[in-house]
Amino acid sequence: MSHDVMDFEKEVIQLSHSIPVLVDFWAEWCGPCRTLSPVLERLAEKHDKEWELKKLNTEQFPDIAAQYDIRSIPNVKLFSGGAVVNEFVGALPEASIEQWLRTAIPDKFEKHLDQADHLLKQQRTEEARTLLEHILGMSPDHERARSLLGLALLFTDRKRATELVAGIDESSRFADTAGTIRTFDQLIAKLDNVTSLPLSAVKTTYLEAVKNLATRHFDEALVQFIRIIREDRSYDEDGSRKACIAIFKYLGEENEITLKHRRDFGNALYV
Repeated sequence: MSHDVMDFEKEVIQLSHSIPVLVDFWAEWCGPCRTLSPVLERLAEKHDKEWELKKLNTEQFPDIAAQYDIRSIPNVKLFSGGAVVNEFVGALPEASIEQWLRTAIPDKFEKHLDQADHLLKQQRTEEARTLLEHILGMSPDHERARSLLGLALLFTDRKRATELVAGIDESSRFADTAGTIRTFDQLIAKLDNVTSLPLSAVKTTYLEAVKNLATRHFDEALVQFIRIIREDRSYDEDGSRKACIAIFKYLGEENEITLKHRRDFGNALYV
């Protein structure tokens, strides 16, 4: 498939109103351009139907290169809605371009993902789950959809919830959500192996707090975890502090339970 542009207005500007268009500005004499070209072509094939790749030879179309202020090549610009919305210069490694694409490409599912997020905050989990399953049916690797579905399944199917976020690493915008899911899973799993927990005066309270977490009694769980921080912060490798942070992230900073316990949590850390 040829990606060479012959009609910029039609193949880039007009097309970008229906799908994002990545334009690789290049020239025959440019060594880094030859390095970048196959990388972009592999990514275009991998992300088929998410965005289109077009290549514009700056030697053949100097007026267009000047119009878009191309001063060094390779120069890659992302067009959406008829205008440049993002860009990078130079032959970046494939992994770096992948990371750039995650934030640069407009998300066609954004409105529905915002809706699913809102449903989750209202505890309308089944509605959110249905919507997210539909999105993942069309885009199985979508990280935001995977992380939100992980939250939706966290208390009913922890195994799948953790599998959904398994590939989300620290470089992702959704690393916090993935971390919250993993923390909850690790904490709740302790209920099946209580003998693995060290002996301590706070062990009983800790297990009660985890049970409250598992049954979504977050208010009670936070009271107990904060008490443990004051009495034996290091218990279970700082488990109570990690639990509080995960609960706050799960509920959101504006949630009334978060607001109720944030100050006590902070005070407990610095007693």
